[in-house]
Formats: sequence, C-alpha cells, structure tokens
Amino acid sequence: MYLRRLYLMNYRNVEQTDLTFSPKINCLTGSNGMGKTNVLDAIYYLSFCKSSLNPTDSQIIRHNTECMMLQGEYDMGDDTSAEISCSLRSGSRKQFRRDRKEYHRFSDHIGLLPLVMVSPDDILLIAGGSDERRKFMDVVISQYDKDYLGHLINYNKALTQRNVLLKSDADPDEEQFLMWETVMDRCATAIYERRRKFIDQLVPRFQDLYSRIGSTAEQVGLAYTSHIERGPLADMLQSCRTRERIVGYTLHGIHKDDIEMTLDGYPIRREGSQGQNKSYLISLKLAQYLYLTEACNGRKPILLLDDLFDKLDSKRVESILRVVSGDAFGQIFITDVNRSHIDSILDVLGSDHRIFTIENGEVR
Repeated sequence: MYLRRLYLMNYRNVEQTDLTFSPKINCLTGSNGMGKTNVLDAIYYLSFCKSSLNPTDSQIIRHNTECMMLQGEYDMGDDTSAEISCSLRSGSRKQFRRDRKEYHRFSDHIGLLPLVMVSPDDILLIAGGSDERRKFMDVVISQYDKDYLGHLINYNKALTQRNVLLKSDADPDEEQFLMWETVMDRCATAIYERRRKFIDQLVPRFQDLYSRIGSTAEQVGLAYTSHIERGPLADMLQSCRTRERIVGYTLHGIHKDDIEMTLDGYPIRREGSQGQNKSYLISLKLAQYLYLTEACNGRKPILLLDDLFDKLDSKRVESILRVVSGDAFGQIFITDVNRSHIDSILDVLGSDHRIFTIENGEVR
C-alpha cells in the first residue's frame, strides 16, 4: 500500500498544492516553520481522521479562511485503489469519505491506511504522563483490531458516566453504579489482554532494533503495568466507591495503565542521554511498524520520519537508514531542514525517490 497523490487546500499554512509521490522514498526539505511537518500531518490525518499536532479540528484550517480539504489517492497493493477525502468548514462537522461515500462513524475508517509516525513529539512517551504511553498502545492496536477500538470507546463512555455519578451531590442509585461498572469490567478485561499481548510481542523486535541502531552494550526494556493484574476490576470499583466519591473521579482501571521504559534496568527518563532517548524511541516506532505489518497480514504501513537527524550522530542515522531501506519497509516520507542531509539519505538508500522543497507553505 502507498499514497500516490495528495491534494491539500487551506491545511494549516498550505494554501493549495497537488503532490504526486514515489512509492518508496519521499523527502521534504525546507527551513523550520515552512510547512514540512504540515504535509506529513495531512497524511497522518487521512489515516486517523485527526491531526497529530492539534486536538481541535478548527485549528488546522489556514488562518483567514473558512474551510479546508484533503484528498489522497492510494494504491492498496491488491490491484485496487482508494480515494480518501476530508472536508471541514468552520463551525461544522467534518466529512470523511472513501471513494466519495461518507463514513457514518470515523472509527470505521481506522485501520484501512496503517501508518507509523516518528516525530520530535515522541519524547513525550518518555518524559510525559502515562496517557501518552496508553495512547501509543491504543493507536497501534486500533489499526488492526476493530473490537479493541469498540471496547475502548465503550469503556471510556462508561468511565465518563461513572465519574458523573461520583461527582453527584445526591447519593446515586446503586444500580446505576453497577451498570457502568459492569461495562467497564467487561471492556477492561478485553483491553488488558490485547495490550499485554501487544507489548509481549513487541519487546523482542524492539530490543533487536535498538541493538542495531543504538548500542549492543545497552539493554532496553518495556514492561506493561495495569490495575487489572490485581484482580477483577468490578471488585476494585465497588470497594473504592466511598473514597472515589470524595475525590470525584475513578482511581482504578485500564485508564491508569502504563508502560515502564528502561535502559539497563533503570527508568530511561532518568538515565538516557538525548541520543539514547531518540534511538530508543525510533527503535520503538520501527518495532511498531514491523509488528503492525504482521498484524495487518503483510500490508506495509506508511512510515513518516519527521526531523530524523536531530540529536543523532551520523553513525546512528546511517544505521536507521539501513534498517528502513530493507524489504520489510514500504513507502517512507522524510523531512529535514538540510538538503545535504537529504542527499546523504538518498545515497544510503539508493531507492526510487522524489524530493520536495517547501517554503512558506508552497511545495515544489
């Protein structure tokens, strides 16, 4: 699968452009703030129905305009193609279409166009809160497991309703608590099992990639932790209601799950240098790519590499490039401010490619 063509209109700082891509390597170069990441974000948007940069859709519409539009033409890799489009007008609900037929639920689209993005914001996986690490698991698993996404949506709805009951001034009905807690318990068990399986199968791929990209002398690890390991969630929720009524929210559940990230047995957030952190994160994302390819029955995701060279020495960059130039990887998009870096990438990869220069949102 690969993206053949991308049309953008009023997407962030890009007024209008129509781009045709290589099925293998696509490089975007230009100074910071010119719009390189915005092009990658548009590709991300077409896969996930949302931006990787802005949680609020209205913020992606170019300043002083009323609407934006994205359209992508994909070769699906099985002698079929797909046209995915999105339009959004200020103050209105966005419309997402496949082959001009509108989706009734955005969740029905997730997984059609698998994608992995490596960006500077990945540092939040190490330095940020547990919500960032849960999001990492959810984004991967939701792309190949529709039931997982459904369980996640239903769990979060039930969690929201239970929190409303906890905040209520009046004493809520016991039956209402039991109803939402039963939903949470059922969904949490399914979510936990899938997260556990994902991390268990990701770890060996991740460790192998880090040894090839980072250092064979360092040991990296991932350990999944969850309240579900302590016993049935329904029992925990019922026993903690009195305390949770005081604080006003639910203290236990898979919405508190986390991943412990380690370097040589210690938390990497305390031990890792900038280069080690980035090698760790890139290895993690490339392991995600290989896992997702297998989970999607061999359909290779699109790989977005934003600002690849930052904080990495030339040896690590070359190691990364040799990994992604292999047959296990498909279409790749790479951004960098330095054209000489892009040329060195192409020398290493030696693959079919296209180069785009971006200045003030104009792409050529």
